[in-house]
Amino acid sequence: MEIKVLFCPADSPPLPVIVAAKIAGLPLQLDLSLPSGSVPYFILSHHGRKLHGTYVLLRHVARVAASRGLYGLTALDSSEIDQWLEYAPILSSGSEFESACKYVDEYLEKCTFLVGHRLSIADIAIWSGLLGSGHRWESLRKSKKYQNLVRWFNSIASEYGDVLGDVMASVGKKGSGNAISAKQSGSQQEKSINDERSDKAKVSKSSTEIELPDAEIGKVCLRFAPEPSGYLHIGHSKAALLNQHFAQRYQGKVIVRFDDTNPAKESNEFVENILKDIETLGIKFERITYTTDYFPQLMEMAGKLIRQGMAYVDDTPREKMQKERMDGIESVHRNNSVDENLKLWKEMMEGTERGMQCCLRGKLDMQDLNKSLRDPVYYRCNPMSHHRIGSKYKLYPTYDFACPFVDAYEGITHALRSSEYHDRNAQYHRIQEDMGVQKVHIYEFSRLNMVYTVLSKRKLLWFVQNGKVDGWDDPRFPTVQGIVRRGLKIEALIQFILEQGASKNLNLMEWDKLWNINKKIIDPVCPRHTAVIEERRVPLHLSDGPDKPFVRIIPKHKKYEGAGEKATTYTKNIWIDYADAECISVEEEITLMDWGNAIVKDIQKNQDGVITKLSGVLNLQGSVKTTKLKLTWLPETDELVNLSLVEFDYLITKKKLEEGEDFLDVLNPCTKKVTSAIGDSNMRNLNRGDVLQLERKGYFRCDVPFVRPLKPIVLFAIPDGRQATVQK
Repeated sequence: MEIKVLFCPADSPPLPVIVAAKIAGLPLQLDLSLPSGSVPYFILSHHGRKLHGTYVLLRHVARVAASRGLYGLTALDSSEIDQWLEYAPILSSGSEFESACKYVDEYLEKCTFLVGHRLSIADIAIWSGLLGSGHRWESLRKSKKYQNLVRWFNSIASEYGDVLGDVMASVGKKGSGNAISAKQSGSQQEKSINDERSDKAKVSKSSTEIELPDAEIGKVCLRFAPEPSGYLHIGHSKAALLNQHFAQRYQGKVIVRFDDTNPAKESNEFVENILKDIETLGIKFERITYTTDYFPQLMEMAGKLIRQGMAYVDDTPREKMQKERMDGIESVHRNNSVDENLKLWKEMMEGTERGMQCCLRGKLDMQDLNKSLRDPVYYRCNPMSHHRIGSKYKLYPTYDFACPFVDAYEGITHALRSSEYHDRNAQYHRIQEDMGVQKVHIYEFSRLNMVYTVLSKRKLLWFVQNGKVDGWDDPRFPTVQGIVRRGLKIEALIQFILEQGASKNLNLMEWDKLWNINKKIIDPVCPRHTAVIEERRVPLHLSDGPDKPFVRIIPKHKKYEGAGEKATTYTKNIWIDYADAECISVEEEITLMDWGNAIVKDIQKNQDGVITKLSGVLNLQGSVKTTKLKLTWLPETDELVNLSLVEFDYLITKKKLEEGEDFLDVLNPCTKKVTSAIGDSNMRNLNRGDVLQLERKGYFRCDVPFVRPLKPIVLFAIPDGRQATVQK
């Protein structure tokens, strides 16, 4: 039912309704003639029917634009959104405003959005409530008291800046001065929103709002079909997350199906780890299936095609067959009788010597300009034992034959696959036509390509087998386990992939963009610690320092209480980095972070000019604003821990491999750098997987926690989107 007009008071327009309509692309005519304090309402096109109340109108907008997913993608999502809509009015209550901010801030600690992985009317309602509170929110925002809430607010302002700016400008022009100007004028709001924009890519309609052909709400069935010949990598993640995105959008389902038709490459290890990766990605699926589940039906279908003259058995050598297909030359066996084909087919099924020489081919069109239609291979013999079904079968279907059949058999409505398979789409549909099964829609999306990265599982396997990495979960690998081990939050990966959406445009993506998103997630919440590089570390003696060491308890993160507290020891003798010592002059005043200022009185060097010791006095009354150097330091105590700081680089030195270029020619000779350091004693409590910041050194993920004093804690450096690599 079309919305004709929104009636509301000029001094209090229902901002969340207007924003939601704008984001949903719904035309909305504003009439600001209602008296102050009136309840806003819609007039609908059908007999002038009306709807009253801000949140009733907000829900109606979301329902009218159902494909946008603003009211959630599942019944549970909608219920959770309703909870937030009931909570939203608290933000307009003066006495409860700050407690409400605190509640939402704590909730957003581990979330990008309030419900699910995309914007909903829950976000719009809370965001608009904060915006409408004017100076009260702005003062909290500038104080950075609620970091998670500010991050979320700024992210929405950045993501939907154009829409929000237009709304502010539009509402301001139409006379909403009292509501907005009492807090902040429309033009000021627009400027504020524009100022919040960062380099973060905007989600365009062309990518996130693409419609699947003939998709019906509640009837969409998708499949994510990995081959268990390696671990999932970032490219597979895009396919998995897009399947989930569309399933949620259309209230459909996803089937995880293992395409396990190549016993030479597959293993139970890969199956188990793919399932682990799917869980890590948060993919919600209906069930798990295997192509091998359908081998009896596939064999039956192959026999049927032979009997109908749509397939034949061929013993042409593989190299000759490939050349004949390229040249459009028919095989001499193409017109064998059905009986002859069935006889050879039986030989293939039994795995006899004669059968092993043969393959089953579809009889399509050897003159078609699309060479994938030139009699593709449907079955090949393979005597190897299968990791799941053992030696039960001596022959296996090709992907080209199995996929269209199993898709139809499982009731898949839409097969999402990358555009690299575009030329095979006609083959897929032709095979389904010959089989007489239901047609499955194919929707293509662009393959995810990353700079300096190989995504071929065959090439990744080479690195594993040749000891160039420590395994499939190596932090240098683009696998899900590898990038998570390096310190990437899955939330960042999901945001990165959904920003690209299902676009068919081919892009070579920069890792820096992904790591920058990750930094925005971890920086507001990760604890701060201190480390000093072991090599040539320099002692600094403070003559008037405390004769007896004392301890202070200080926050691990000055702007986020949830990070906890740490104990810092203050002594006469401290350690600083050699690189810092080189920058200091005699009589220079420096700032010792988390302590105060000191003045360096003496710098001692050995005969080679290497700094060996500094001496100085404290000047705790000095202003930190006047010093050039703000240095990290550690007390000289037995409680310090040993650290191994590990940095990683790309495995290849070329941004993009050209067609036919061998990756072995561009291997990076230096992909790992280990630096010994000492760290504050609080790091004894780190757990594997904890993310932290070493102040002035960057972000790290704990890979090996503290075990005993002589065994170092291993910290993996997390790129922040700006760091140079170890070696280019």
